[in-house]
Order: sequence, then C-alpha cells, then structure tokens
Amino acid sequence: MKYIFNPKSIALIGATDRAGSVGKGLAINLLEGKKKRALFFVNPNRKNVLNKKTYPQLKDIKQGIDLAVIAVPAKIVLQIVKECCEKKVKAIIIISSGFAEIGHKGAVIQKQIQGLLERENISLIGPNCLGILRPSAGLNVSFAPFTPKAGRITLISQSGALLDSIIDASFNKSYGFSAIISYGNEAGLKLTDFLKWADNDSKTKVISIYIEGLKNGREFFEIAKKIKKPIVVLKGGKTKTSQKAVSSHTGALAGEAEIYSTAFKQAGIFEVESIEQFLDVSKALAWQPRCKNGIGIVSNGGGVAILAADYCDKYNIVLPDLKFKMPKKWSQNNPLDIIGDADSEDYALAINSLLKQENIYGLIVLQTVQIMTDSLKNAKIIIEAKKKFKNKPIITTFLGEKNTRKAVDLLEKNKIPNYSDPLEAVEAIRALIK
Repeated sequence: MKYIFNPKSIALIGATDRAGSVGKGLAINLLEGKKKRALFFVNPNRKNVLNKKTYPQLKDIKQGIDLAVIAVPAKIVLQIVKECCEKKVKAIIIISSGFAEIGHKGAVIQKQIQGLLERENISLIGPNCLGILRPSAGLNVSFAPFTPKAGRITLISQSGALLDSIIDASFNKSYGFSAIISYGNEAGLKLTDFLKWADNDSKTKVISIYIEGLKNGREFFEIAKKIKKPIVVLKGGKTKTSQKAVSSHTGALAGEAEIYSTAFKQAGIFEVESIEQFLDVSKALAWQPRCKNGIGIVSNGGGVAILAADYCDKYNIVLPDLKFKMPKKWSQNNPLDIIGDADSEDYALAINSLLKQENIYGLIVLQTVQIMTDSLKNAKIIIEAKKKFKNKPIITTFLGEKNTRKAVDLLEKNKIPNYSDPLEAVEAIRALIK
C-alpha cells in the first residue's frame, strides 16, 4: 500500500492536454504534488503536456516507477500492463473502463490483466475507477474536480462518479478526508484490503463505504467484525429495478437488501439511507467521541425539542430524567426547554448542568433564532463546555442561516458538528452511541 498512498515516483500513461479528457484531469491533479514526488507523463503523440515533457513509452523513463496510472483506451490497456511489468513498477491504477462491467469480452481481458499482475506480484486498483486521493500527502491520483481538505474520514466507494459529487459537495464544508478510494471492478486489491489498511492508518478515525454489491460477502463481513474503527455504509442496489443497473456499472451482483442490512447489523456496521446522512454520520464519528445510551437535549424552542424527542424515541435513544434544580420558568424534564427568551447565561447553565449529570453521556443543543439570541456567544459557550467534558459528545442544531452562519462556522472549526434539522442531529448522536 505504501507505493499507492505514498509513492516516490508516478508515471501517467495517457497524459494529455485535450480539453475535457480524463487524461488531462489526472495530469492537472498530479501536478499539484510535483514537489513531493517525481512525476512522468507518457504519450507517444505529444512532446509535452501542460508544459511538462512527455515520454513516448514507459521504457524511455530511466528512473524506477512506484506507481503507474493507466488512462488509455481499453483495447491497449493489456499491452501497457505488459510494459509496466517489464519496467517492474510496484503498483498500478487502471482508470480505463471497458472491462468486466461491459460483459464477457471485457471480462476476458480483465482476467488476463489480473493473472499477469498476480504472477508479477504487482498491486492493482481498478480497472474502471476514479483513482485515489491522500489529501494530507498532497496526492491526487484521480480525475476528481479538486483535492478536498485533509481530515479523519477514509471514504471508499464502488462508484467513482458518486465520489466526484461528494468531493464537490465538501468544498465549503468543514469535514475532510484521510483518504478517498475508488476501487472499481476489484480485479486486484479488494474492498477488504482497503478496510484493513484504513483500520491501521493513523490518520483515519472512521471508515465510510458506498457499495452496490460484494464479490465475497462472507470474507467482507468476517473482516468487518474485526475492524476496530467505526464503519458507515451506504448500500446501493436495494430494489429489483436498481439491481439491474448494478451489474452494468461495476460488474457486481447487488443481492437482497434485507440480507445485507441484517449482516451489517451483525458486523457492527452502521447503515445509512442517503448521501446526506452518510456524510452527516461520518462527520460526527470523525469529530466526536462515542458514548453510552443516555442523551440530554437543551433547547430554546419547544417545537424543535418535541421533534428531537420523537426522533430519539424512534431510535430507542434514552433521555434520562433530570436530577438538578432548574429555574421555574424552564420545563422540568428532558428535553430541557429553556424557552424562547433564553440568553447565553441560560444556555451555559443548562448545558453544564446536563453534562455534569452522570447518566447523561452526550448532548444535543438546539437553538432557534429569537430577538434576544446571541448565536456566536452560545457557540463559544458550547466550545468551552466541550473542553471541560471531553468524553461526552456534543451535537448542535442551530436553526436559521443569516443569524447563525458565523456561529456554525465557529462550532465546526472546533469540531462540533452542526446540523440544519434535529432529525440529522439525532441520527448523528445515534451513530455515536456504543
């Protein structure tokens, strides 16, 4: 894996400056890390690409190559792979599509590539993939729109296009990634190989996976049970209609949704139902500690507090009775409604009182915008409380936009996740409960 996630030299076969091409996207992204590693472009039809010299063939490069990236038409990929073997490259990523996902003819060529690389003991990612990213190392071996922020989430996906969209959506968000991996048709390294790598990666705190189907379900679930870090999964191909699309996408079989969901539970994997929930839950697990079942809720609005309580009941989240004295004008239970005229001192008293209670293991703070609400001051109070109660997660829902934006930015800068709806906050805290 070190030749993939920390290569000292990379050769891009199929580098081009043709507008809108995969080869150009890869070249642009690879050039971002040109000061960190040796980079070589290969294209017999170009003398240079993006002001960088190109080589007619891989064998024309005198230096050794850790990682070869192949982005050429499928019909010549096998020949390029043979050249990589002759060059004794350490690892290969095949971006090109047109293999097992298109049917028998493509599957035959894929099998030949797989057999050749196994004999030469060369690691392979793909074919038919987006590539990989390691933001902390300045490594973007993909044609993604840009390199996202570094963070604690390893994101692994069977779909490259979905990764592109998630990367783009992260642009103005606070969360980041320790690694992003598109594994495509799994002709070489498998999903399970990346699971084990992420579990041992010091930069990864949570492993998030999008899958459509598994080639070896038993092996996946046996390995997943042994993984020490939390795993979040979004499963595509749950209906008969979508299952037809899966085989033509990555050549995988989708299987029955109910069987997968049961196996996920048995393996301790947290399954989500949407891309938004996928990212929300991953962010919470990356930023906050896990906790026991027993949550406090504080709110300056009765309506959102009631909604949050309903969602907690739906997910069997315990809301312990309160054991401390409260101002008479507040509700006398959990959720703790400190009513609409609550100022920042009220929030400070409520938040710290709830966190001090021994059988409350985490906290959801809800805020509606009233004329007397000081969102920024409330955010600072929450940040200070988190410093005192490091082992208790805090999740927030600051409703609104104009009057809360600076406060939300400050919360997330301090790794306190904020959500725009109490349902999202409850789903996040549910993932943190051991």
